Amino acid sequence: MLCLIKIDVFSGFLGAGKTTLIRKLIQEAYVGEKLVLIENEFGEIGIDGGFMKDAGVEVTEMNSGCICCSLVGDFTDALSKVFEQFAPDRVLIEPSGVGKLSDVIKAVKQAENAHAKLNSFTAVVDATKCKVYMKNFGEFYNDQITHAGCIILSRTDGMDEKTLAACVSLLREKNPTATIVTTPWGQLTGGQLVAAMEKSCSLETELAHLAAAEACPVCGHAHHDHAHHEHDHCDHTHHDHDHHDHHDHGHTHHHHADEVFDSWGTETVAVYTVEEMRELLQQLADVARFGDVLRAKGMVAGECGRFVHFDYVPGSVDVREGGADVTGRLCVIGAHIDKEALAALFRVEG
Repeated sequence: MLCLIKIDVFSGFLGAGKTTLIRKLIQEAYVGEKLVLIENEFGEIGIDGGFMKDAGVEVTEMNSGCICCSLVGDFTDALSKVFEQFAPDRVLIEPSGVGKLSDVIKAVKQAENAHAKLNSFTAVVDATKCKVYMKNFGEFYNDQITHAGCIILSRTDGMDEKTLAACVSLLREKNPTATIVTTPWGQLTGGQLVAAMEKSCSLETELAHLAAAEACPVCGHAHHDHAHHEHDHCDHTHHDHDHHDHHDHGHTHHHHADEVFDSWGTETVAVYTVEEMRELLQQLADVARFGDVLRAKGMVAGECGRFVHFDYVPGSVDVREGGADVTGRLCVIGAHIDKEALAALFRVEG
């Protein structure tokens, strides 16, 4: 039985850092996999092939034009031949920096078959040049941003919070759904970057996990209306207990988590100290101000390259320093929560 070949596309404007990213992933995340890298340089000479060959990666360079225009047909044929000749575990495609990601994705999809599927399509964006490039090279540059499933920012190390937030805001205007990696690459593992690219680690995933954790493991219901948040101490040692608040006239009402919970989550590049985060979380006990907050969890940028990890349940606040994540995330679950008040508390846009 043939294994599924994963196809990963790495888009990015000239000099954004695509090759540096691919190098990191080869060294840290794709170890042991049989890889094929397909490059398409805009010009006559492919300058990065030497490194990749030294790393044991097959390189097919296509230098006579841009994938997205004159080579769409040839590219599709070449990709099909790669599947047959090399039978790789993964194909990495690094198109020209001035190529349209939408056209590259289209070409890849034409070459898909039962054994090879598009796995991820990532745009690498130089955070220091985002605004000026968006203005000066809109057609090509914005196409890469708009169609990316994941946007990985380069050169964020040392960037101030306000400038980085402005860059993210511009990207969000073009692409509201992509995972945006804002943490400097040196603080992240290749595995973390792959998880972001494949969307196995996203804000939506974290919120879903948090909601699932709040549901009773036996009946599947949320016990958010117990007095004094007794759901946090629910002890299901047998199956014949009475869920009095979920039974009505002898029949059971089954609820999905999204019917009984409110959730609020956001990604943020804001920097917090451990002490500041602890003080903010303690304020969540104010039901009149924030609603009935049952759980808060996340990790945000801290000082000196560290991240601040936190967990909150009523009556318990846990804040600690930990390893970096691809960007800061705040997740809150509760009943009748005030999302605008939460956004103001954590000084992020609602």
